[in-house]
Amino acid sequence: MFKNYLKIAWRNLWRNKVFSLINVLGLTVGLTACFFIFLYVHFELSYDNFHAKRDRIYRVTCDVQTPSELIRGGITPWPFGPNMQHDFPEIEAFTRFSRGNLLVKRGNVSFQEERSLFADSSIFRVFDFKLLKGDPATALQAVNSVVLSNSAVKKYFGDADPIGQTVLLTGGLVPNTVTGVIADMPENSQIKADMLVSMSSLIKDNPRIDESWGNFGAVTFLLLKPNANAASLEAKLPDFIERHNGEERKRAKMFYTVKLQPLEKIYLYSGEYSAYEKGSITNVYIFSIVAIFILFIACINFINLTTARSVERAKEIGIRKVVGATKFELLRQFIGECVLLCLIAFVLTVVLFACLLPTFNLLAGKTIAAGPLAHPSYILILLVSAIVIGLVAGIYPALVLSSFKPVTVLKGRFATGTKGIFLRKGLVVTQFAISIALIIGTIIVSLQMRYMHNKDLGFNKNQMLVVDTHGDMAKNALKEAIARLPKVNSVSMASGVPGGETNGAYSEIVNKQGDMQVANLDLYDVDYDYLQQYDIKIVAGRGFSREFGTDTTNAMMINEAAAKLFGYAKPEEAVGRGYRQWGRQGVIIGVVKDFHFRSLQENIKPLTMRIEPQDCDMISVNVAPGDLSGTLKAIEREWRALMPNRPFSYFFLDEFFDRQYRTEERFGKLFFNFALLAIIISCLGLLGLASYSAVQRTREIGIRKVMGASVTDIVNLLSRDFLKLVLISFIIATPIAWYCMHKWLQVFAYRISIGWWVFAVSGIIALIIAVGTISYQALKAALADPVKSMRAE
Repeated sequence: MFKNYLKIAWRNLWRNKVFSLINVLGLTVGLTACFFIFLYVHFELSYDNFHAKRDRIYRVTCDVQTPSELIRGGITPWPFGPNMQHDFPEIEAFTRFSRGNLLVKRGNVSFQEERSLFADSSIFRVFDFKLLKGDPATALQAVNSVVLSNSAVKKYFGDADPIGQTVLLTGGLVPNTVTGVIADMPENSQIKADMLVSMSSLIKDNPRIDESWGNFGAVTFLLLKPNANAASLEAKLPDFIERHNGEERKRAKMFYTVKLQPLEKIYLYSGEYSAYEKGSITNVYIFSIVAIFILFIACINFINLTTARSVERAKEIGIRKVVGATKFELLRQFIGECVLLCLIAFVLTVVLFACLLPTFNLLAGKTIAAGPLAHPSYILILLVSAIVIGLVAGIYPALVLSSFKPVTVLKGRFATGTKGIFLRKGLVVTQFAISIALIIGTIIVSLQMRYMHNKDLGFNKNQMLVVDTHGDMAKNALKEAIARLPKVNSVSMASGVPGGETNGAYSEIVNKQGDMQVANLDLYDVDYDYLQQYDIKIVAGRGFSREFGTDTTNAMMINEAAAKLFGYAKPEEAVGRGYRQWGRQGVIIGVVKDFHFRSLQENIKPLTMRIEPQDCDMISVNVAPGDLSGTLKAIEREWRALMPNRPFSYFFLDEFFDRQYRTEERFGKLFFNFALLAIIISCLGLLGLASYSAVQRTREIGIRKVMGASVTDIVNLLSRDFLKLVLISFIIATPIAWYCMHKWLQVFAYRISIGWWVFAVSGIIALIIAVGTISYQALKAALADPVKSMRAE
């Protein structure tokens, strides 16, 4: 019996090769898209799940309230960790991290190791980073000890055993002993490093750091004891702050609110809090919904294409019922055919997945999966999903086909009821409503990305090359040497550049009322040429000048946002006001026009600038157009001559600034590709309904042609109803898409407004797609010989 069912199913699929291909293709595309989204969502949700004690690990966050603002921090003062463990028995262990960007030298090999972290020796007690060599209890205890990843070992030592050997760190080339080797940190770890340096090394160079309650610089993690209550511990923290730092906080007018954030929440839920790596739970939700939509569309498409061919099988069903076939046997036959289609689609999905996986990893910006067989359980899930889809999606077509009355169909008077027609039209409306919503979303995401790339940032980033000296002693000599090169227009130095990190400085500035107002302000240490180099406009007062000797000791410039923070309605009102900041005091000499020194996702923050040559590590070089590679080689030659021990480090400012939007750009590309797949599947569904309509109206079309109807008349007749469905879909999709994209845009401080034309364009695109899809089947029906059509009826 099973063999007979299989033979009939295969013959039917082969007899209708085109529609079988379309059906399988729709399922394959739908399953592939959903499988990729499943992998992406699962990967995003899996961050830090490999730590066995993850449910007991918490990060300490610290909100700081000043008289001027609320600062949400993912970092804490350095003394928090050791003092919390001492004061609270609920804490089993703590560990701290601090970013390093260290020069590492081994023989003739040297790198600027950006993926380096200072870490307490308890790191391996709190986290489950796999230590391949060394003792986890002592690996990072000693001063000047380091633990390297497998990749770093190969880079510096090749195949040699690194344990006990030394590498030279920092500009001072301090010998550090390799005491351990860890496996490369997983891709789904928010903490990633190729080199861990003992925290005792940092403390040795800063002996009072563990007593500096106002020095924020440590990312602090706690491992709570089993059954310890995090909420109860958090309730004790205000008293902890008061005991250790109460008087200092009051003097500084900075008040802390300390919270414990579960490790499992950091990656996706950090929000305004900083993190080594951040994802977006909103994007996870969006892609999950898109996956459901695509799967739903694929199932709808399957149903429509199957029922569209039901008329051709009416006589077969009638004959089989006459010879004794039961409804259950017919149901089993047709559901089996659906499952067979899904199994074919499953095989094609695995093949397509293997082919597209490298491209998908590239779009995602991370290795979501190494290969189709890397996770056999996922393939099993895909197989089960395909079978379930075949069973669920095949029920309706099977019921329709098996319910045909043999007497009626054998007389040639078969027709479906109005309920079936309404259902199929409703499904097509649903398909195109989803597709139109995705078209609208794609256009808005694209417009927002273009807006961020093209918006006037308030400074010049074109033709700007930034050379990072990392504080090398020869940095001033290098600046002078670069300035003498023929293709260099201008050179300046600063502690930071737009798009990069800024220092936070405890500041007191005279406000509108004449009081010293406390605030934590961003700070750029610059040289005299910085403002001119970046074409930053001065709106009040004057800029830094070599003609004023006191500019290096007591002059400060602020931006318009800082002036507003201290109550000045006009920038010129802030000029001449006093300030105190980091051991320096003086007056504000000028106010610059606000410029975007951070991402457009953030409002422009208050910024201060001072002349401080010793803290200026980044050389900004405005290069002349033409022969850029030659200019770059000339700068590198000067670097090699003056800094032979340090690898050449540079970047182009426009590319560097745009890196801030990599997450959004990847989201946009993925969203576009999945939207495109959903539209393709929807078109297949529309093609199925058009085919069904043409078959149902074969006699009507023949009669109309005999009566003189033109091809255009027939095409219009068949297309009119479908275009109405698209219009209904547009009306349903528009408000839903507007609401969802309006919510998405709220993430950006600077964003586009959604114009009416976006919806108009989306509707026109949907109409064009629909007309293009319908036209083939409509023309085919209109050009058919009416005599054959009527004879067939």
